[in-house]
Amino acid sequence: MKLCFLVEELYRHDGMPLDVVRRLSSWGHQVDVVRPGGSLLRISEEVRAGTHDAWVLKTVSGGPGLTLLEAAAAVGLTTVNDARSIRAVRDKVLTSVIARQHGLPVPVTYSAPRATLFADIPDELFPLVVKPADGSSGRGVRLVPDPGALADAEQAGEGQLIAQPYVPNPGSDLKVYCLAGEFHATLRRSPLHPDGPVEEGAVPLPAEVAAAAAKVGAVFGLDLYGIDVVLGPDGPVIVDINDFPSFRQVPDAVSRLAGAVLDLARTGGAARTGAPAFAPRIPAQPQTPHGQSHPHPEADRLAAAPGAARI
Repeated sequence: MKLCFLVEELYRHDGMPLDVVRRLSSWGHQVDVVRPGGSLLRISEEVRAGTHDAWVLKTVSGGPGLTLLEAAAAVGLTTVNDARSIRAVRDKVLTSVIARQHGLPVPVTYSAPRATLFADIPDELFPLVVKPADGSSGRGVRLVPDPGALADAEQAGEGQLIAQPYVPNPGSDLKVYCLAGEFHATLRRSPLHPDGPVEEGAVPLPAEVAAAAAKVGAVFGLDLYGIDVVLGPDGPVIVDINDFPSFRQVPDAVSRLAGAVLDLARTGGAARTGAPAFAPRIPAQPQTPHGQSHPHPEADRLAAAPGAARI
């Protein structure tokens, strides 16, 4: 297959997705890497040529990569994830409205251009979690204990903000990653409690959280995504949704993700096929010696093919 990866400057040296690009290349596929923020593109002709089987985006919120992905989708090309789905989770204001409309466990969300405007939120809803509406990777997230602390929470140049009531938790977030229907859970230290004693790593995925994660994919039309979940006193609460996350601590993440990209490139993904919500597949944790990996079936097929390319 021939694939195009759109990789923003922030990720140009990052293992995710570049290790995936290398893995796909080693399986005999042609992968072009385009840097939307750092290269000259004859974009109208490149997209219209339609020479790639699928376009894949790893980009920052607000970067030019999403526009290019939307251009590919506009002329009928396959994108991973669906471009409309990415847009819906990049704008956290839009995300919260869609999520609550469909009954997902997401906090009540307020939006304002400045943190001080959140002073009109009822006192009983404090503390608040305040963050940029287009933020990602925990950047700009802060805990505001009371209305009097809102002035100190002001940060220049952030744009639109959202605020949500803080969900009491033990100082950790449950990160749930989905690779085309396969779900993995890891425990991560909360950005609100950076000094908390948390043993990070893979953990069992509770059935209730797995069901919520699967519903996120169905509601937003996502195939590769992650959610951040806080296990609060009233049950799990989704506090963030991300397209193409890091898949950190997922066993053999590079091969799993490369295989998922190929499968989605062939099928077009749930958004194109109209597939129902995933029945969550929660694989047993593989006992893999350090440095080895479980190959995707694609690797076995290519190994048997005459003249298979290797890099």
